[in-house]
Amino acid sequence: MKGELQHISRHAVTVLAGQLAVMAFGTTDTIVASRYSDEAVAALSVGSAIFVSVYASLMGIFQALLPLWSEQRGAGQAQAIGHSLRQSMYLCLLACLLGMSVLLMPDALLRWTHVPEAMQLEVKRYLSVLAWGLPPALLFRIYSALNQALGHPKLVTWLQLTSLLIKIPLSIWFTFGGLGLNPMGAVGCALATLVVNYTMFGVGLWLIRTQDLYTPLALWTRMERPDIRMLARFCRLGIPAGLAILVEVTSFTLMALYVARQGSLSSASHQIAANLAAIGYMFPLSLAIAASARVSYWRGAGDEAQARQLIQQCFKLSTLMGAAVAATLLIARGLIADIYTDSNQVQALTSWLLICVAAYHLADSVQTYCIFVLRSYRVTVAPLLIYCVLLWGGGLGLGYWIAYEWQAPASWHGWQATPMPFWACSTAALFLTAAAFSTILFRVIKPAPEQA
Repeated sequence: MKGELQHISRHAVTVLAGQLAVMAFGTTDTIVASRYSDEAVAALSVGSAIFVSVYASLMGIFQALLPLWSEQRGAGQAQAIGHSLRQSMYLCLLACLLGMSVLLMPDALLRWTHVPEAMQLEVKRYLSVLAWGLPPALLFRIYSALNQALGHPKLVTWLQLTSLLIKIPLSIWFTFGGLGLNPMGAVGCALATLVVNYTMFGVGLWLIRTQDLYTPLALWTRMERPDIRMLARFCRLGIPAGLAILVEVTSFTLMALYVARQGSLSSASHQIAANLAAIGYMFPLSLAIAASARVSYWRGAGDEAQARQLIQQCFKLSTLMGAAVAATLLIARGLIADIYTDSNQVQALTSWLLICVAAYHLADSVQTYCIFVLRSYRVTVAPLLIYCVLLWGGGLGLGYWIAYEWQAPASWHGWQATPMPFWACSTAALFLTAAAFSTILFRVIKPAPEQA
């Protein structure tokens, strides 16, 4: 078991390095836009919330294929991985068409969430650029899931780290202008992301063509016709997982759209808090990816006892990691806010929001680990329903009611007119979610009486 935990830890640290590099894309954009203007970071907050909602939900469909490919690897079925990967291209085509349609035509969503008219034009320009960056982003996600299933995430991580070195100077240049280029504000951040997405996908494609690691998969054979049974299997696993991520992400990102009506101060502080919460999420996400890949591998190899042992040990590890990151956010919240912005008002409000972010992360660590491992057991519908009730209803819905509908006492009006109601309700909802997922997970892995 010690060797297995070391294997998972190495895998998780490698994935974490890459995920933090990707998160640094958003952090870079937030800092650059904040230095450009409050209006730019407010538009970035709304635009990135919409893009992340679309991308993450579609990405979840393909991330859910990771357990399938890990099981096939555990069973020694290398060419089956190649066949299922080619079939996933049909699903990716449909996902790209759907996602780009939403990003290129966001008017109804912006009206529905009452994003201020003055902000809408910049948000639409931002999304129109990112729409064309969605296909390479989804294809690279498939490449990433494949490498994680094969137990070789280093190539992906090196690509992500190298891309960060491209992203940072491009975001600064495109946003502020110079060298013959006019300043583009938030749109400049989107254009930098577009360039990086195509670069990462292009290099990933070249690696698949040239590296011996992929030879046993027989990837470069003639493309088969759509396999309806296999695609239906993908959909049964991937669509509930993707919808669950959609609910999770939108319960988080729709806050940005609702907070936008409070003005630039609230939007800017919320964007910083949301960015830090997303960075914190990378820690449990990395462990969850590594653990689910290894659990699925042992299930494919027919060793259920080993899989159960790994789940229990990694659950404890995820909880400890969550507590450590939450404590760091709580203790260093003032210093962190100062790094992000020069505005005293934004710093003060962000510092208060980070109290909620710290508690939010602790619950997020547990629920993220649980939902990934549950996918290894094909449990996807129950988490989706729990997310809908608790995150949409208890978190986002109750937060909206408190912020905009509740007739609060006069002494509460200052607190009510900030993002705090949304963060407080979402944190409470996430704790309930973590408790529910933990209960389901340990019931699922409990051995039958004859196996105990």
